[in-house]
Amino acid sequence: MKDGFIKTAAAVPPLKVSDCSYNSEQIIRLIKQARSESVSLLVFPELCVTGYSCSDLFLQDRLLSAAETAVRRIADSTAGCDMLVFIGAPVSFMGKLYNCAVALHSGRILGVVPKTFLPSYNEFYEQRQFTKAFEGVKTLNYAGSECCFGTDILFCCKEVRELIVACEICEDLWIPQAPSVRHCASGASVIANLSASTESIGKPEYRRELVSVHSSTNLCGYIYCGAGSDESTTDLVYSGHSLIYESGRLLAEKKPFSDSELLVTEIDVKRVAFERRRMSDFVSSADDGHRSVLFSLPVTETKLTRSFEKRPFVPSDEHDKNSRCSFIVEMQAAALAKRMKHTGAKTAVVGISGGLDSTLALLVTVKAFEKLGLPSSGIMTVTMPCFGTGKRTRENAQTLCNCLDTEFVEVDIKEAVRLHLADIGHDETTYDVTYENAQARERTQVLMDLANKYSGIVIGTGDLSEAALGWSTYNGDHMSMYAVNCSVPKTLVRYIVKFFADTASLRTDEKGQRLSKTLYDIIDTPVSPELIPSDDGYEPGQKTEKILGSYEIHDFFLYYFVRCGFSYDKILRVALKAFEGSFGCDEIKDTLDTFFRRFFSQQFKRSCVPDGVKVGSVSLSPRGDWRMPSDASVSDWLQSVNRF
Repeated sequence: MKDGFIKTAAAVPPLKVSDCSYNSEQIIRLIKQARSESVSLLVFPELCVTGYSCSDLFLQDRLLSAAETAVRRIADSTAGCDMLVFIGAPVSFMGKLYNCAVALHSGRILGVVPKTFLPSYNEFYEQRQFTKAFEGVKTLNYAGSECCFGTDILFCCKEVRELIVACEICEDLWIPQAPSVRHCASGASVIANLSASTESIGKPEYRRELVSVHSSTNLCGYIYCGAGSDESTTDLVYSGHSLIYESGRLLAEKKPFSDSELLVTEIDVKRVAFERRRMSDFVSSADDGHRSVLFSLPVTETKLTRSFEKRPFVPSDEHDKNSRCSFIVEMQAAALAKRMKHTGAKTAVVGISGGLDSTLALLVTVKAFEKLGLPSSGIMTVTMPCFGTGKRTRENAQTLCNCLDTEFVEVDIKEAVRLHLADIGHDETTYDVTYENAQARERTQVLMDLANKYSGIVIGTGDLSEAALGWSTYNGDHMSMYAVNCSVPKTLVRYIVKFFADTASLRTDEKGQRLSKTLYDIIDTPVSPELIPSDDGYEPGQKTEKILGSYEIHDFFLYYFVRCGFSYDKILRVALKAFEGSFGCDEIKDTLDTFFRRFFSQQFKRSCVPDGVKVGSVSLSPRGDWRMPSDASVSDWLQSVNRF
């Protein structure tokens, strides 16, 4: 429950059609099993107390009486159980029969929700036995309890205000204006769907898409629990297909016809609340007739079973990864091509270091020139060796430019920097921030002046991770005339360059093979600004990740802080799970401290960055996705309760 993680489950019990005693035993058994796994929210299939496929037996008083007795027995079994449970049962009210979801908690029936839309097409004929839900919320005496009865009921947790549960039943999901739309607009953060969807070819795929879209458009958690294969097979078959989604993301799935009975994961209701705050056009309704029913759950630390990707910006599937890399480059190149056409630039000037970022910027620029129908010889690639430039990066830079047929220019800036350091009275042997930034600013001056001289624009190479950490020299590499990498995180930069390397490796010509070999070596080169002399003149004298911490961890922090709104403690908690076995607890905590301190202190650099294209869901442009005061305090974010 802490951090908003709600242990959630869909349960598909064995059943015997119309045997309520047997079915209740199986439901109670799974409730006990879910309780042993600390589940807080449990959903069973539609009409699971009787079986969905009872047909006209639903009209028999004997079945309805047995079902009511079974519901009372199941409710009693939840006494002392801190869990909200939804079971499906037929319920009589004022001479009519309703297909209902019955909410149970701690020995009580909290409410009964009737099905709104009753299918009566193809194999379905529910209107033969059941009545459509009415408007409003009434009072019902059922199974020895007096409770709310109606569709517009919100089950609200006292201890976790973000946990508000509403119900819809099977067909309610499949129609254009599903009840969940109204429920979520009234505050529901989780939708429980008790279903008995029949199986057929192509239906599982459609079901996944449907639940994904509903959870995405409603920005909610969604638990879909389907009836199992013990339903009648007179003409149809049921598969027990069950799904749990969160804002369009699949968290867990019970595959059709699988033997598992309990599907367990965690829905993050605090993240759902953050998504709704972030989406300012999310429709909400303050007063639409919904009735709130309160229940209590103990606030304990939920053991997490859901996974968190180490590299949230990088797809795990190889095909998806390649598709994303290709599309990102298309976006970057299209944006740059538009900027060059608009400005009338005759050339593009790229400072090339032999590192990952400048390599990607150059590859994108070449692609933009292709779109413009211009030869890559019109691209001016400039290397500017100084005190820390290594032989490895220098050679890779030149080989890369030769393979791409760009104009290659070398401007040695050592003497210019020495003169500047002497002018300001700085000792050249003092390797401090003044020493480093003097080089970075000199390089930017050279690039800007060359762009002016040849009617071009300077292409920015800095990436999203560097912007988050302020790892740039203000008015040095911090500046450009168009920043193509500004919303691409370092972990993704690496994979995009690898995508180019893999593509080049398929070429049979000698130039293609040299390009591929060079790109692979650039990928393997430690990330460095190369501003401090090295011992051997080959490997960098400074390594960024030794100073800041791993970019892999920083990108993880960036995603979950900016995109998901996680707190310090929550980020630490999921990072420890995601990176278990890769990084130690102390290293992760130290790096997280670095991330927060630098993210807050370096906002002034992000407040005046050049234009650049947004390619993903996280961007730090002050004109678009991220606005914060440059002097905001980080104190509240660093006040960890130190649970780890």
